[in-house]
Amino acid sequence: MRAVICAGPPTSGKTTILKQVVRRLIGNGRRPAYLKIDVQYADEDTLFGEEFNIPVKKVYSGELCPDHCNVMVLGEAIEWAEGEAADFLLVETAGLCLRCSPYIEGSLGLVVLEATSGMNLPRKIGPMLSLADVAIVTKIDLISQAEREVFRARILEAVPGVRIIETDALYGIGVDPLVRQLEESPEVNNPLYLRGSPPVGTCTICVGKKEIGWKQHFGVVRPLDTDIFYRGE
Repeated sequence: MRAVICAGPPTSGKTTILKQVVRRLIGNGRRPAYLKIDVQYADEDTLFGEEFNIPVKKVYSGELCPDHCNVMVLGEAIEWAEGEAADFLLVETAGLCLRCSPYIEGSLGLVVLEATSGMNLPRKIGPMLSLADVAIVTKIDLISQAEREVFRARILEAVPGVRIIETDALYGIGVDPLVRQLEESPEVNNPLYLRGSPPVGTCTICVGKKEIGWKQHFGVVRPLDTDIFYRGE
């Protein structure tokens, strides 16, 4: 079985891309399974299940970062997909903080970027882009050719050598090369490891302290005019 992790900012077109991918995989005689990870509301699992009749599952991260939740549940999710005799596990994660990387070693990492979201978006994404295997640019029909070239250049500035696939996902334009890459991706092997180092996962704010100001907190803190430093236990 192969695992595909699809991340990207909200409304970038992840679900639309994955629908086109699933349609083609089924046409190729494959059996995909779909996992949606979101914070507090999602209905994509129902849509995929009803439209394609494939195994689907949904997880709400709640107070966890969606990408942290992805790390927690992915081992069991792979076991679940294998139990469903799936050839592919497609994971769509919300990835809201833009600082984490949800990708695992031995999987295909996809980041979906909306071309209409601004030319500087590739400079703001962080590991979600820099550790991806493929950058998928959506809504290319809504910008000029010059803007497309600038957007592509900004992606390559952030990640030299990353594969860029430009798509009009509503009509499936540009999806076939992506499906071919999925078919050529490696099979999942245990043990599983996160790709790249995660950021600091816990601070005194994370554990419930509400006071404002760095002097009220401990661990890794950040004043206004100086660099991050470590304070106390």
